[in-house]
This record gives sequence, structure tokens and C-alpha cells, in this order.
Amino acid sequence: MTKLGGTGIVLASNSASRKAMLEAAGVSFTAQAADVDERALEAEMDDADPAEIAQALAAAKAASVSAIRPGDLVLGSDSLVEIDGKRFDKPTSRENAADHLRSFSGGVMTLHSAAALARDGQILWVGSDFARLHVRELSDAFIETYLDAEWPAVSQCVGVFRIEGPGAQLFDGIMGDQFTVLGMPLLQVLDALREEGALLS
Repeated sequence: MTKLGGTGIVLASNSASRKAMLEAAGVSFTAQAADVDERALEAEMDDADPAEIAQALAAAKAASVSAIRPGDLVLGSDSLVEIDGKRFDKPTSRENAADHLRSFSGGVMTLHSAAALARDGQILWVGSDFARLHVRELSDAFIETYLDAEWPAVSQCVGVFRIEGPGAQLFDGIMGDQFTVLGMPLLQVLDALREEGALLS
């Protein structure tokens, strides 16, 4: 695929879906996972709005990698799921994933996706968006069959799903931007990259 731009852009993640979004959009980049204690940061912000927590995590990842990649423009991103005011982290085991899916069943999941840009340890931009996903009633038989197919691939997915795969079967309605559901507010990110001169305007 012909690249439409991207100079010195580093994605602070090894997320397959975030890499695929940037690649499909024609953005040249390299990837380097961030070393951030996400759970510790979440604990410090326990009373904060979920969108603020997602933004803080995205910024922390961008700042972490940019500190060791001088001069590069680093893109950090994070997603956070809540249902009925309760936040859910990535599942720690298959059993935990099944518990999450039972909690999601029949509810409305709010998925917050945030992104941040940093250079030389300084945050230049932060953005976020959210989507609402209506989870259908999930039977125990479906949950077990679903995890047979998708575990451990979904162990790194905060909502225990890959919307571009069998995870689509969890939902009977989605309101929001497709990129946000995939884990990054891509249109906001592209605009911010243009503002920073990393993409052609």
C-alpha cells in the first residue's frame, strides 16, 4: 500500500488493531510498546471520570516511549470499558474473561478510547471519543464456545472482544465511530498528526 505520509512517528503499542488502523490509513510508523504500570495509574485516579483515565493512560504511554526516542513523535493510545458505572480492565485469565462477559450480558457498554502525542517526554496533544455498545443476552454455552475460539487472543482486549472478528457476535447494536470501537479515535489522531507536521495537510 502506498503511504500518504508519516515522518518519525512511533506508535507506543503493539496492538494489532491500532497498527492495522494506521497502516490502512496510509501512515508510516514504527511501533514500540510502552512500559507503564496501567493498574497503578488507574488506582491513583480511582475517582476520576473514565474518559480522563483513558486520556491519562494514553498520555503516560506516549510520554514513556518519547523519553527514550528523542525527536520522534510518539502516539499513545488506551481504551477503557464501563458498564453501569463499573470499570473493567483486561481479563487476567479465561475464567476472569468469562466473568466479564457474564457482567456485560444484556447491558450497554461504554467504550472510551483516547490518544495522545508526545515528543521528548512532553505531551503535545490529547484527544478521546466514546462509543456505546449494546451487548445481547449471552448464554453460558455461547460464552464458553466464544472463548474456545477467541482465548487468549482477547486477553489483551479490555472489552474481551475483537469487533473485526467473532466479537461482533456479542452485540445487537453499536452507536459511535468504528475507529473508537477498534481502540483509537483515528480521525482526531490524523488531524493532530497534520497539525504537528507529521502528515501532509
